[in-house]
Amino acid sequence: MTPAADLLPLPPGLVAVTGDEGAGKTTLLRSLGPDALWLDLSLPGQDQQDAQGVWDGLRQRCPGWNPQLQQDLVQALDLPPQLGKTLFMLSTGSRRKVALVGLLAAGAAVTCLDQPFAALDAASARVLREFLADMADHATRTWVVADYQADPRLAWRRHVALD
Repeated sequence: MTPAADLLPLPPGLVAVTGDEGAGKTTLLRSLGPDALWLDLSLPGQDQQDAQGVWDGLRQRCPGWNPQLQQDLVQALDLPPQLGKTLFMLSTGSRRKVALVGLLAAGAAVTCLDQPFAALDAASARVLREFLADMADHATRTWVVADYQADPRLAWRRHVALD
């Protein structure tokens, strides 16, 4: 059975995809199709954009965009000092936080988070973990989280381990 077959159909709530480097986590996320929102959290090719430009681009593609959640996440992730700066001026962690705000506020039916905790400070990792914990029992939306390990503090609906 292929990893995608193990994953589909996607249940609502949290789905973990785990594996070592090169196991195919990112490839699997990208293969979920046009209904799944995936974004490279390093935001390659967007060095001249600022955070608002990134979010505006996503908002145009995502009719379920939640502006209040966007603002709440900006505050919770301590991004106000970074607003207005172009991405090339931001640290890796801040760039990833900009991308995470966009993904979490997008309102997509399926949101793919590819190693979302990498390069985050402890406070930001806690904010993300709390957000995911709140979404674990969501009735209609799915968050597919690819990482080396599934966080044991989260209530996963499905876990697919790639070899």
